[in-house]
Amino acid sequence: MNNKKEVIQSVPTNIITGFLGVGKTSAILQFLKNKPLTERWAVLVNEFGEIGIDGSLIAGQQTAEQGVFIREVPGGCMCCAAGVPMKIALNQLLKTAKPDRLLIEPTGLGHPKEILQLLTSEHYQHTLCLQKTLTLVDARNLKDQRYTQHETFNQQIAIADTIVANKSDLYQDEDKLRLNEYMTLHGKTDAQLIYAQQGNIDIQQLSGKSNIEVRNSHSHHHHNTEKRLASELDFPDCGYIKAENKGEGFVSIGWRFSAKIMFNHQQLFTFLNKLKVQRVKAVFITDKGLFGYNATEDRFTEIALEQCLESRIEIINQQLDKRLETQLLSCIITTVSDS
Repeated sequence: MNNKKEVIQSVPTNIITGFLGVGKTSAILQFLKNKPLTERWAVLVNEFGEIGIDGSLIAGQQTAEQGVFIREVPGGCMCCAAGVPMKIALNQLLKTAKPDRLLIEPTGLGHPKEILQLLTSEHYQHTLCLQKTLTLVDARNLKDQRYTQHETFNQQIAIADTIVANKSDLYQDEDKLRLNEYMTLHGKTDAQLIYAQQGNIDIQQLSGKSNIEVRNSHSHHHHNTEKRLASELDFPDCGYIKAENKGEGFVSIGWRFSAKIMFNHQQLFTFLNKLKVQRVKAVFITDKGLFGYNATEDRFTEIALEQCLESRIEIINQQLDKRLETQLLSCIITTVSDS
Protein backbone atom coordinates (compact mmCIF):
# COMPACT_ATOMS: atom_id res chain seq x y z
CA MET A 1 0.00 0.00 0.00
CA ASN A 2 1.39 3.37 -1.02
CA ASN A 3 0.80 6.04 1.63
CA LYS A 4 2.99 8.61 -0.08
CA LYS A 5 1.04 11.83 -0.67
CA GLU A 6 0.94 13.25 -4.18
CA VAL A 7 2.91 16.48 -4.25
CA ILE A 8 1.27 19.43 -6.00
CA GLN A 9 3.95 21.54 -7.65
CA SER A 10 4.19 24.62 -9.87
CA VAL A 11 0.50 24.90 -10.75
CA PRO A 12 0.16 27.65 -13.41
CA THR A 13 -1.86 30.36 -11.65
CA ASN A 14 -3.59 33.45 -13.04
CA ILE A 15 -5.33 36.30 -11.24
CA ILE A 16 -8.32 37.60 -13.23
CA THR A 17 -9.19 40.94 -11.70
CA GLY A 18 -11.14 44.09 -12.52
CA PHE A 19 -13.71 46.44 -11.01
CA LEU A 20 -17.40 45.69 -10.46
CA GLY A 21 -19.35 44.68 -13.54
CA VAL A 22 -16.45 44.59 -15.99
CA GLY A 23 -17.02 40.94 -17.00
CA LYS A 24 -14.58 38.84 -14.95
CA THR A 25 -16.96 35.89 -14.50
CA SER A 26 -17.89 35.94 -18.20
CA ALA A 27 -14.19 35.84 -19.08
CA ILE A 28 -13.57 32.91 -16.75
CA LEU A 29 -16.51 30.99 -18.24
CA GLN A 30 -15.05 31.56 -21.71
CA PHE A 31 -11.65 30.28 -20.56
CA LEU A 32 -13.28 27.18 -19.07
CA LYS A 33 -15.19 26.46 -22.29
CA ASN A 34 -11.92 26.55 -24.23
CA LYS A 35 -9.67 24.70 -21.80
CA PRO A 36 -8.02 21.48 -23.05
CA LEU A 37 -10.43 18.59 -22.51
CA THR A 38 -7.80 16.49 -20.74
CA GLU A 39 -6.91 19.18 -18.18
CA ARG A 40 -8.34 19.82 -14.72
CA TRP A 41 -8.80 23.49 -13.89
CA ALA A 42 -9.57 25.03 -10.50
CA VAL A 43 -11.30 28.36 -9.86
CA LEU A 44 -11.12 30.26 -6.57
CA VAL A 45 -13.77 32.97 -6.45
CA ASN A 46 -14.06 35.82 -3.98
CA GLU A 47 -17.16 37.97 -3.60
CA PHE A 48 -17.86 41.24 -1.83
CA GLY A 49 -21.17 40.02 -0.42
CA GLU A 50 -21.73 37.16 2.00
CA ILE A 51 -24.16 35.13 -0.12
CA GLY A 52 -21.79 33.82 -2.81
CA ILE A 53 -23.15 33.70 -6.38
CA ASP A 54 -20.25 33.23 -8.78
CA GLY A 55 -19.55 29.67 -7.66
CA SER A 56 -23.17 28.74 -8.40
CA LEU A 57 -23.13 30.53 -11.76
CA ILE A 58 -19.97 28.72 -12.85
CA ALA A 59 -21.03 25.37 -11.40
CA GLY A 60 -24.33 25.66 -13.24
CA GLN A 61 -22.42 25.61 -16.54
CA GLN A 62 -19.17 23.74 -15.74
CA THR A 63 -18.84 20.67 -13.53
CA ALA A 64 -16.18 18.42 -11.99
CA GLU A 65 -17.06 15.84 -14.64
CA GLN A 66 -15.85 18.39 -17.18
CA GLY A 67 -12.63 18.91 -15.22
CA VAL A 68 -13.66 22.14 -13.47
CA PHE A 69 -13.45 22.57 -9.68
CA ILE A 70 -14.73 25.65 -7.86
CA ARG A 71 -14.42 27.13 -4.37
CA GLU A 72 -15.86 30.39 -3.06
CA VAL A 73 -14.62 32.81 -0.42
CA PRO A 74 -17.62 35.10 0.16
CA GLY A 75 -17.78 38.17 2.36
CA GLY A 76 -14.75 39.99 0.98
CA CYS A 77 -12.35 37.91 3.10
CA MET A 78 -9.95 37.07 0.29
CA CYS A 79 -8.75 40.66 0.04
CA CYS A 80 -6.94 40.24 3.37
CA ALA A 81 -3.78 38.33 2.51
CA ALA A 82 -3.30 37.31 6.13
CA GLY A 83 -6.88 36.06 6.31
CA VAL A 84 -7.35 32.39 7.07
CA PRO A 85 -10.44 31.87 4.81
CA MET A 86 -8.51 32.26 1.57
CA LYS A 87 -5.68 29.97 2.68
CA ILE A 88 -8.09 27.25 3.80
CA ALA A 89 -10.17 27.47 0.59
CA LEU A 90 -7.08 27.51 -1.62
CA ASN A 91 -5.45 24.57 0.13
CA GLN A 92 -8.64 22.50 0.00
CA LEU A 93 -9.19 23.37 -3.67
CA LEU A 94 -5.66 22.35 -4.64
CA LYS A 95 -5.95 19.09 -2.70
CA THR A 96 -9.32 18.20 -4.26
CA ALA A 97 -8.73 19.34 -7.83
CA LYS A 98 -5.00 18.63 -8.30
CA PRO A 99 -5.33 21.17 -11.12
CA ASP A 100 -3.38 21.76 -14.29
CA ARG A 101 -4.26 25.45 -13.94
CA LEU A 102 -5.66 27.68 -11.18
CA LEU A 103 -7.73 30.83 -11.88
CA ILE A 104 -8.32 33.29 -9.04
CA GLU A 105 -11.08 35.87 -9.31
CA PRO A 106 -10.90 38.48 -6.52
CA THR A 107 -13.92 40.62 -5.78
CA GLY A 108 -14.05 43.80 -7.84
CA LEU A 109 -13.65 45.70 -4.58
CA GLY A 110 -10.76 43.58 -3.27
CA HIS A 111 -7.08 44.43 -2.91
CA PRO A 112 -5.14 42.44 -5.53
CA LYS A 113 -1.68 43.44 -4.28
CA GLU A 114 -2.36 41.64 -1.01
CA ILE A 115 -3.45 38.52 -2.89
CA LEU A 116 -0.22 38.65 -4.89
CA GLN A 117 1.72 38.84 -1.62
CA LEU A 118 0.07 35.66 -0.40
CA LEU A 119 0.50 33.75 -3.67
CA THR A 120 4.19 34.64 -3.83
CA SER A 121 4.84 33.88 -0.16
CA GLU A 122 7.18 31.11 0.93
CA HIS A 123 4.23 28.84 1.72
CA TYR A 124 3.19 28.67 -1.96
CA GLN A 125 6.63 29.14 -3.49
CA HIS A 126 6.84 25.59 -4.82
CA THR A 127 3.11 24.88 -5.12
CA LEU A 128 2.13 27.70 -7.45
CA CYS A 129 3.74 29.18 -10.55
CA LEU A 130 2.31 32.69 -10.91
CA GLN A 131 1.60 33.50 -14.53
CA LYS A 132 0.02 36.54 -16.13
CA THR A 133 -2.33 38.74 -14.13
CA LEU A 134 -5.19 39.93 -16.35
CA THR A 135 -7.09 43.08 -15.40
CA LEU A 136 -10.36 43.68 -17.20
CA VAL A 137 -11.44 47.30 -17.63
CA ASP A 138 -14.27 49.14 -19.32
CA ALA A 139 -12.50 52.10 -20.92
CA ARG A 140 -15.70 54.17 -20.80
CA ASN A 141 -15.39 54.29 -16.99
CA LEU A 142 -12.23 56.40 -17.20
CA LYS A 143 -14.51 59.44 -17.55
CA ASP A 144 -15.93 58.72 -14.10
CA GLN A 145 -14.14 59.77 -10.90
CA ARG A 146 -15.84 56.94 -8.99
CA TYR A 147 -13.30 54.74 -10.79
CA THR A 148 -10.27 56.92 -11.41
CA GLN A 149 -10.14 58.10 -7.79
CA HIS A 150 -10.76 54.64 -6.34
CA GLU A 151 -7.64 53.04 -4.84
CA THR A 152 -8.67 49.51 -5.77
CA PHE A 153 -9.34 50.42 -9.41
CA ASN A 154 -5.89 51.97 -9.77
CA GLN A 155 -4.28 49.06 -7.95
CA GLN A 156 -5.87 46.66 -10.44
CA ILE A 157 -4.33 48.65 -13.31
CA ALA A 158 -0.93 48.81 -11.59
CA ILE A 159 -0.48 45.04 -11.13
CA ALA A 160 -1.68 43.94 -14.59
CA ASP A 161 0.58 42.09 -16.98
CA THR A 162 -2.25 42.37 -19.49
CA ILE A 163 -5.01 44.99 -19.57
CA VAL A 164 -8.12 43.57 -21.22
CA ALA A 165 -10.33 46.35 -22.55
CA ASN A 166 -13.62 44.47 -22.34
CA LYS A 167 -16.93 45.58 -23.92
CA SER A 168 -14.83 47.18 -26.68
CA ASP A 169 -17.78 47.05 -29.07
CA LEU A 170 -19.29 49.89 -27.03
CA TYR A 171 -16.23 52.19 -27.17
CA GLN A 172 -15.68 55.45 -29.01
CA ASP A 173 -12.22 56.33 -30.33
CA GLU A 174 -11.74 58.74 -27.43
CA ASP A 175 -12.27 55.87 -24.95
CA LYS A 176 -9.37 53.93 -26.45
CA LEU A 177 -7.13 57.01 -26.43
CA ARG A 178 -7.99 57.73 -22.79
CA LEU A 179 -7.20 54.13 -21.81
CA ASN A 180 -3.77 54.24 -23.46
CA GLU A 181 -2.97 57.47 -21.61
CA TYR A 182 -4.20 56.01 -18.31
CA MET A 183 -2.08 52.89 -18.74
CA THR A 184 0.98 55.05 -19.33
CA LEU A 185 0.36 56.88 -16.05
CA HIS A 186 -0.76 53.99 -13.82
CA GLY A 187 0.23 50.69 -15.44
CA LYS A 188 3.42 48.67 -15.76
CA THR A 189 5.76 49.87 -18.47
CA ASP A 190 5.63 46.45 -20.17
CA ALA A 191 1.91 45.82 -19.72
CA GLN A 192 0.11 44.54 -22.81
CA LEU A 193 -3.23 45.97 -23.98
CA ILE A 194 -5.79 43.81 -25.77
CA TYR A 195 -9.44 44.37 -26.67
CA ALA A 196 -12.29 41.94 -26.04
CA GLN A 197 -16.06 41.62 -26.22
CA GLN A 198 -18.19 39.76 -23.65
CA GLY A 199 -15.09 38.35 -21.95
CA ASN A 200 -14.00 36.41 -25.03
CA ILE A 201 -10.20 36.30 -24.62
CA ASP A 202 -7.73 33.99 -26.35
CA ILE A 203 -6.76 31.26 -23.88
CA GLN A 204 -3.11 31.79 -24.84
CA GLN A 205 -3.24 35.10 -22.97
CA LEU A 206 -3.04 33.13 -19.73
CA SER A 207 0.42 31.75 -20.52
CA GLY A 208 3.67 33.49 -19.63
CA LYS A 209 5.40 34.45 -16.41
CA SER A 210 4.13 37.42 -14.45
CA ASN A 211 6.39 40.40 -14.04
CA ILE A 212 5.74 40.64 -10.31
CA GLU A 213 6.33 43.85 -8.40
CA VAL A 214 4.92 43.23 -4.94
CA ARG A 215 5.65 45.42 -1.95
CA ASN A 216 4.23 44.95 1.51
CA SER A 217 1.03 46.92 1.93
CA HIS A 218 -1.77 46.97 4.43
CA SER A 219 -5.32 47.92 3.61
CA HIS A 220 -7.46 49.85 6.03
CA HIS A 221 -10.36 47.47 6.29
CA HIS A 222 -11.35 44.72 8.65
CA HIS A 223 -13.56 41.66 8.66
CA ASN A 224 -15.16 40.01 11.63
CA THR A 225 -13.67 36.54 11.31
CA GLU A 226 -15.69 35.28 14.30
CA LYS A 227 -18.99 35.83 12.51
CA ARG A 228 -20.48 33.00 10.43
CA LEU A 229 -21.24 34.16 6.92
CA ALA A 230 -24.75 33.98 5.48
CA SER A 231 -23.55 31.38 2.99
CA GLU A 232 -22.84 29.03 5.92
CA LEU A 233 -26.07 29.40 7.92
CA ASP A 234 -28.99 26.98 8.13
CA PHE A 235 -32.32 28.25 6.85
CA PRO A 236 -34.80 29.59 9.41
CA ASP A 237 -38.51 28.72 9.28
CA CYS A 238 -39.23 31.50 6.77
CA GLY A 239 -36.99 29.74 4.24
CA TYR A 240 -34.61 32.59 3.40
CA ILE A 241 -31.60 34.44 4.79
CA LYS A 242 -30.62 38.06 4.15
CA ALA A 243 -27.13 39.55 4.48
CA GLU A 244 -25.70 43.03 4.04
CA ASN A 245 -22.14 44.24 3.64
CA LYS A 246 -20.45 47.59 3.04
CA GLY A 247 -17.00 48.93 2.30
CA GLU A 248 -14.89 50.70 -0.33
CA GLY A 249 -17.76 53.14 -0.92
CA PHE A 250 -20.30 50.45 -1.83
CA VAL A 251 -23.05 48.47 -0.11
CA SER A 252 -24.37 45.02 -0.92
CA ILE A 253 -27.52 43.15 -0.02
CA GLY A 254 -28.15 39.51 -0.74
CA TRP A 255 -30.57 36.66 -0.07
CA ARG A 256 -30.41 32.87 -0.01
CA PHE A 257 -33.64 30.93 -0.49
CA SER A 258 -34.39 27.32 0.37
CA ALA A 259 -34.66 24.95 -2.59
CA LYS A 260 -38.33 24.51 -1.63
CA ILE A 261 -39.04 28.10 -2.66
CA MET A 262 -39.92 28.64 -6.32
CA PHE A 263 -40.11 31.94 -8.18
CA ASN A 264 -42.40 33.13 -10.94
CA HIS A 265 -40.03 33.45 -13.90
CA GLN A 266 -41.81 36.32 -15.65
CA GLN A 267 -42.19 38.44 -12.51
CA LEU A 268 -38.59 37.75 -11.50
CA PHE A 269 -37.25 38.63 -14.96
CA THR A 270 -39.15 41.92 -14.91
CA PHE A 271 -37.91 42.77 -11.40
CA LEU A 272 -34.26 42.06 -12.21
CA ASN A 273 -34.31 43.76 -15.60
CA LYS A 274 -35.63 46.99 -14.09
CA LEU A 275 -32.92 47.27 -11.42
CA LYS A 276 -30.63 50.29 -11.93
CA VAL A 277 -27.63 49.36 -9.83
CA GLN A 278 -23.90 48.76 -10.23
CA ARG A 279 -24.05 44.97 -10.06
CA VAL A 280 -26.55 42.12 -9.87
CA LYS A 281 -25.73 38.41 -9.86
CA ALA A 282 -28.26 35.69 -9.15
CA VAL A 283 -29.27 32.07 -9.60
CA PHE A 284 -32.93 31.12 -9.30
CA ILE A 285 -35.25 28.13 -9.23
CA THR A 286 -38.33 29.20 -11.22
CA ASP A 287 -41.49 27.69 -12.62
CA LYS A 288 -39.79 27.74 -16.05
CA GLY A 289 -36.54 26.11 -14.96
CA LEU A 290 -33.15 27.04 -13.49
CA PHE A 291 -31.60 30.36 -14.52
CA GLY A 292 -28.56 32.50 -13.84
CA TYR A 293 -28.59 36.30 -14.08
CA ASN A 294 -25.75 38.73 -14.59
CA ALA A 295 -26.40 42.46 -14.84
CA THR A 296 -24.43 45.70 -14.89
CA GLU A 297 -25.50 49.26 -15.56
CA ASP A 298 -25.60 48.60 -19.31
CA ARG A 299 -26.09 44.85 -19.75
CA PHE A 300 -28.56 42.23 -18.54
CA THR A 301 -28.18 38.55 -19.36
CA GLU A 302 -30.15 35.43 -18.50
CA ILE A 303 -28.73 31.94 -18.99
CA ALA A 304 -30.23 28.50 -18.42
CA LEU A 305 -28.39 26.44 -15.80
CA GLU A 306 -27.91 22.69 -15.62
CA GLN A 307 -28.00 22.72 -11.83
CA CYS A 308 -28.99 25.09 -9.03
CA LEU A 309 -29.13 23.85 -5.45
CA GLU A 310 -30.87 26.95 -4.10
CA SER A 311 -31.84 30.45 -5.22
CA ARG A 312 -29.37 33.24 -4.45
CA ILE A 313 -29.05 36.91 -5.34
CA GLU A 314 -26.53 39.67 -4.58
CA ILE A 315 -27.05 43.36 -5.42
CA ILE A 316 -24.27 45.96 -5.15
CA ASN A 317 -24.52 49.72 -5.49
CA GLN A 318 -23.46 52.90 -3.73
CA GLN A 319 -27.00 53.18 -2.34
CA LEU A 320 -29.81 50.63 -2.28
CA ASP A 321 -33.59 50.98 -2.31
CA LYS A 322 -35.21 49.76 0.92
CA ARG A 323 -38.11 48.31 -1.11
CA LEU A 324 -35.94 45.65 -2.79
CA GLU A 325 -36.87 42.86 -0.38
CA THR A 326 -40.60 43.43 -0.72
CA GLN A 327 -40.32 43.50 -4.51
CA LEU A 328 -38.22 40.33 -4.59
CA LEU A 329 -40.46 38.38 -2.22
CA SER A 330 -43.49 39.24 -4.32
CA CYS A 331 -42.02 37.06 -7.09
CA ILE A 332 -42.33 33.88 -4.97
CA ILE A 333 -45.06 31.43 -5.99
CA THR A 334 -44.19 28.46 -3.75
CA THR A 335 -43.11 28.80 -0.13
CA VAL A 336 -41.71 26.34 2.41
CA SER A 337 -45.08 26.03 4.13
CA ASP A 338 -46.78 25.27 0.78
CA SER A 339 -44.41 22.37 0.01
